[in-house]
Amino acid sequence: MMQLKAKISELFARQESQYGPEYFRALDELKVALNEGRVRAAEPDASSPWGWRVNAWVKMGILLGFRIGRVVEMPPSDLQFRDKHTFPLKRLPADQNIRVVPGGSSIRDGCYIGKNVTCMPPMYVNVGAYVDDGTMIDSHALVGSCAQVGKRVHISAAAQIGGVLEPIGALPVIIEDEVLVGGNCGVYEGTIVGKGAVLAAGAIITGSTPVYDLVRDVVHRREAEKPLRIPEGAVVVPGARAVTKGRGKELGISLYTPVIIKYRDEKTDQAVRLEELLR
Repeated sequence: MMQLKAKISELFARQESQYGPEYFRALDELKVALNEGRVRAAEPDASSPWGWRVNAWVKMGILLGFRIGRVVEMPPSDLQFRDKHTFPLKRLPADQNIRVVPGGSSIRDGCYIGKNVTCMPPMYVNVGAYVDDGTMIDSHALVGSCAQVGKRVHISAAAQIGGVLEPIGALPVIIEDEVLVGGNCGVYEGTIVGKGAVLAAGAIITGSTPVYDLVRDVVHRREAEKPLRIPEGAVVVPGARAVTKGRGKELGISLYTPVIIKYRDEKTDQAVRLEELLR
């Protein structure tokens, strides 16, 4: 991979209006490696203070692909749909005049999808993403560009896992193993969600939002180069904190904030295990 890394870095630095075959060969090699999971936009790194390392050259390659690409008409998708034989597509009688509007799920070339991943329509996985074994991506869910999702994660309906493609050196959103992301959640700005955490429905986590930990009596927040990290096993719910000064205090206004109300226990684990019945 060192040769590919050097080649992409060199091509990315060039300022050209015409792109020769070496550009497309490098991009194709990168996409194959991304599809197979041999390279990642970010990867675990025990030597890092927060446990992850960004591979900026991979992001360069993805951005290079957008730079050299041209807009063309895409042929109909040949993506195969595979599901339990006991639940085939429902046959709709023509005389009922039911409308089924075209559209569905998309998985962009240049991302890794592990074994036994379940994708419920409609959902979308963008280029550079990494989705590990046994994860479920539910309906209307997004896994953004370069987002890293661990094993046995459940991304519930309408959840948004934001991608961070630029700046090149910025850490993308990381969802570690066995996390439950509830419905209508959003995780953005390079946040790391630790192993086994539970994000309750509607929780919004951004790098700039402080997270109040009522169990450990601390506030988790991003600091300089250190990303926001939700601790392992934390159970996060949407909350509010009162404005304590100025006109906001006079009006009794509160601001949204995520709140850790507990850490995962046997009862929480039992509720999470019920999700396995849907896979």
